[in-house]
Amino acid sequence: MPWHSTISRTRQLYPAAVFEHLFDQVFAQCVSAGLVAGDTQAVDSAPVKAAASLDSLREKQATVAPSLTVAGKPVTLAPAAAVHSAPAHQLRREATRRAKRQAAPGGLGARHPKAQLLSNKTHYSPTDPEARISVKPGKARALNYLCSVAVDTAAGIIRHIQADFADRRDSAHVPELVPQLQTRLAANELTLRDFVADTGYSNGFNYAFLEQRGMTPWIPVFGAYKPAVEGFTYEAEVDAFRCPAGKLLPFRNYAPSQDGNWVKNYRAVYQDCQQCPLKMSCTPAAPQQKFVRSAFDAAYRRAWYRQQSRAGQPMRRIRQRTVEPVFRSLLHHYGLRRVGTKGRAAAHKAMLLSAIAYNLKKLLKHQPKQTARVAIALYPPPQGRCTPHFSPRLTSPKLRRVHLLAKPTHSLRSATATVVYNT
Repeated sequence: MPWHSTISRTRQLYPAAVFEHLFDQVFAQCVSAGLVAGDTQAVDSAPVKAAASLDSLREKQATVAPSLTVAGKPVTLAPAAAVHSAPAHQLRREATRRAKRQAAPGGLGARHPKAQLLSNKTHYSPTDPEARISVKPGKARALNYLCSVAVDTAAGIIRHIQADFADRRDSAHVPELVPQLQTRLAANELTLRDFVADTGYSNGFNYAFLEQRGMTPWIPVFGAYKPAVEGFTYEAEVDAFRCPAGKLLPFRNYAPSQDGNWVKNYRAVYQDCQQCPLKMSCTPAAPQQKFVRSAFDAAYRRAWYRQQSRAGQPMRRIRQRTVEPVFRSLLHHYGLRRVGTKGRAAAHKAMLLSAIAYNLKKLLKHQPKQTARVAIALYPPPQGRCTPHFSPRLTSPKLRRVHLLAKPTHSLRSATATVVYNT
């Protein structure tokens, strides 16, 4: 019976694989009904409130691993509850950063204890330890989960949905989302060609990852990205920049950046810059000119030109009219404004149930188009002249029967033709 207690107990007793299988079965029925095109998907994410409050947050304690000696050798044991603790150096760094903010005039957090900015690195919720503190422009800070959804552009059918931690960027979930999505589409003999998302998914690794899997990423790049350096031209055959004086800035090495990404360093020869008459206007402070570009700069450049093309703006509108209404329905009508479960696995099951209900409603409201059908029953033609008489009769709002009666003038034999078609 569809009681709330039955659904909640089912969600607790059965693993997520059962709900994934049910979602696959409903999705296969949508494919059979012709509601899924399969070639283009729109992806987006939104925070979903967890069943925990910011008032329940507790500060993490410094990790103190107990020492144990086995056979005369010291052995360090891992902490039993890693979510309740954090490295001591991380806590000290966050405390120093918070003190600087409070000391600055007009700094965030001021001096009220409840107005301090709380971090996932220093605090956790004992009510739901897997919920994460997150904030979105225009919304209040709260403990949330992140709901990632992939929607088909044909009829708005949900292809994939998953629950993620809310303290990570949207772009970090693409490598996990795409393989699962391609597997589900391949099981229904569909091929994914276009991946449409907003700027939050802009990432050099994602561009290269999607292109390697045979997809075209329609993801706008960040506004700070410039495909070319003013006054310098890029020569792809030698992987170097040429300055206005005609000298080359060749590629030197790869290096990690502060945010953990890999970059490429281009640097000119020291003697070329020192003897160049354009040095004071080109690089007056540095001894030589150098550039730092992303390791995926070629993929970034292709995405930027794709965004400026004629097909770039229609793809942006397709994403807005496809995935935004789906999220509005899930959040306001299908119970995803707030999940009443504890843990990421249970939140994933709740999101799967909402997506199943959404796809089932789409499937039930779908009315397939019926093609015109003609059924003709012919008898031996009569001898002599025939006089046709038409007698139309409307048997239903969508069905009309037309009887063609041919009566001969000199014989009792007759021929009857019945035509049945949809109007």
